[in-house]
Amino acid sequence: MSLKFGGIVGGSGLGLAVSPATADTKQTRCKATLTPSAVANAKPQAKPCKLRDERGMYLLVQPTGARLFRMDYRRPGTGKRNTLALGVFPDVSLKQARERRDQARKLLADGIDPGEKRQADKAAKRQAAADTFERIAREFIERRLTEKSAVHRSNVQRRLERDVFPYLGTRPVAAIAAPEILDVVRKLEARGAVESAHRALGNIGQVIRYAIATRRATFDPTPSLRGSLRPVNPRNMPAPTDPVAVGAILRALEAFQGGPVVQAAVNLLPLVFCRPGELRAMKWADVDLDAAQWSYTVSKTKTAHVVPLSEQAIGILRELHPLTGHLPGGYVFPGGRSSLRPLSNAAINAALRRLGIDTKTELTGHGWRAVARTLLHERLHYDPHVIEHQLAHAVPDALGTSYNRTKFLPERRKMMQAWADYLDALRKGADVVPIKRGA
Repeated sequence: MSLKFGGIVGGSGLGLAVSPATADTKQTRCKATLTPSAVANAKPQAKPCKLRDERGMYLLVQPTGARLFRMDYRRPGTGKRNTLALGVFPDVSLKQARERRDQARKLLADGIDPGEKRQADKAAKRQAAADTFERIAREFIERRLTEKSAVHRSNVQRRLERDVFPYLGTRPVAAIAAPEILDVVRKLEARGAVESAHRALGNIGQVIRYAIATRRATFDPTPSLRGSLRPVNPRNMPAPTDPVAVGAILRALEAFQGGPVVQAAVNLLPLVFCRPGELRAMKWADVDLDAAQWSYTVSKTKTAHVVPLSEQAIGILRELHPLTGHLPGGYVFPGGRSSLRPLSNAAINAALRRLGIDTKTELTGHGWRAVARTLLHERLHYDPHVIEHQLAHAVPDALGTSYNRTKFLPERRKMMQAWADYLDALRKGADVVPIKRGA
């Protein structure tokens, strides 16, 4: 190959002119030592020109005038040549480009390909931007709340949509910090919704922990906010414990003039004193009228439970069966708009209000549980352990919850019939004074 001295490029004192055999290559290699002035004054040529710096870095001058910092290196493991972009002048200075080169060489020394790492980092940032709080929250509701009741799922979704998404919805879930969350829940606290603020904080933590479990976040800041909100004043469900008041309510229920489904529900609930949501979800397939029992899964503890049915409860169900026993969906208490859905969660309390019963101060559907717990123990003198099992509360048991399903079942059968008879007496206005202690 023949060489000849040509023009000087980049202030090195020597220029390298290529022979005709190499003049057709895509780039002209111009030997130079980079300085800030050399970079600033680099002139474009007819073809791309490289102004070399040390340790594999160079400035690539394009015919358009663009000046690009680049670095050539060998990939760890394969030894294949690769080029890493270090930035565009003047957005990136010579000093900054050299710092990026040194960082890349440190990665190479550790056996890490800086080009691959850069692509991985970019992909991670794109994914983080796509994994917004709202997107993760909706995925959490769909995948993790499937076993919860429809009411619970709806409440969580509505709370997030109304009070959280407007502020955190578009934020990458991995980037959300404690102060942002605190600002959101304190907006709820400021308007007097203290309980909602606590629930929203809990839901935000659930979503972030789900993101951690699915490798889209690494830290949950919500525990650090413990104690930052005003405490919630616990409110017990209103429930009368005076037998005379209970008798008056029972007479009002008996006189209810609404539809037969709601009428059956409000009269059956005192006899079984389960959670109202469990009564609404009752299905005929779970009711054995001949064996006089109802079996279902407790919504709160996800454990199997058996409710012995008194003669009075069986009577209500047998009377209702011709009306709803054949409907698709299989619900004992189907909704008014579709038999494929159960009775509305507001129907029972709405019926109580129609009867003039104040559900804020007198009684709610859930309040029958407190009524039964109190009167069964104080008036009928039943063992608290038997009552707690019938209420489907979590009772410590060395044999486990599977055994609890039928524990005290004979005693509970007697108790449930005695309870139904006691309610009948209260409804008639009798002054019931039990003589014989229950089991």
